[in-house]
Amino acid sequence: MPTGKTLLLTLLLTLTSISTVLAGEVCISAGAGMKDAVNDLADNFTRKHPGTTFIRNWGPSGALAAQIENGAPTDLFISANEKWIYYLRDKNLMDNRRIAPFAWNSIVVIGNPASGISSMKDLSRAGKIAIGNPKSAPAGEMALEAIRKSGLDQQLEGKLVLTKDVLESLMYAESGTVDASFVHLTEALTARTAKILFRVPRNLYTRVPYTMGVTGKGSGKPEVTAFFDYLKSREATAVLRKWGYELK
Repeated sequence: MPTGKTLLLTLLLTLTSISTVLAGEVCISAGAGMKDAVNDLADNFTRKHPGTTFIRNWGPSGALAAQIENGAPTDLFISANEKWIYYLRDKNLMDNRRIAPFAWNSIVVIGNPASGISSMKDLSRAGKIAIGNPKSAPAGEMALEAIRKSGLDQQLEGKLVLTKDVLESLMYAESGTVDASFVHLTEALTARTAKILFRVPRNLYTRVPYTMGVTGKGSGKPEVTAFFDYLKSREATAVLRKWGYELK
């Protein structure tokens, strides 16, 4: 029968083992607009697992996918458009067992309420309108689809200002550089001076889920898979709701 000293030693070894498992570095690449929410989630996880550190990389989802394809050190990728996750999966760069929806978002138009813009058709009166580059920024891709479905292609010709990502679109609206900006609802809720002028009708664009996935490089790291599982927890869901994300 084991002695008290043996039991104590076994317990200490077990605790040390658990601590070691989650004592590592997690490299996250995430869409620029998710910065506040992802920082919140990572900080919450670190409080529970103080041995874990996070290296964070932000940018347009398409650009981040290109970085990963070119060898950038990334353990977990959270994309504002699922297509970039599956693009990398098809390149055998993702762990196919660990891909899941992260959250949902919608797009709105923000700016100065004095502009009188309150619907898609009113955009024809605007001088300049910011949208993220549709080739790499999902919010811009959805905005362009909404513009086309509204039949505003020709009316807005020469008015659109392409930004690198949704945060730059937000900045342009905040500074008054443009009359209106298409951004995600979650970014709009963080605006200080710009206001939501209107919500883009859901029937005008295809809403796709933010999607997360562990890369092939990250699949062998326990702290990465633990964080991936944490992102599906009730606690993580509450954080996402706080920042304005939808869960379906």
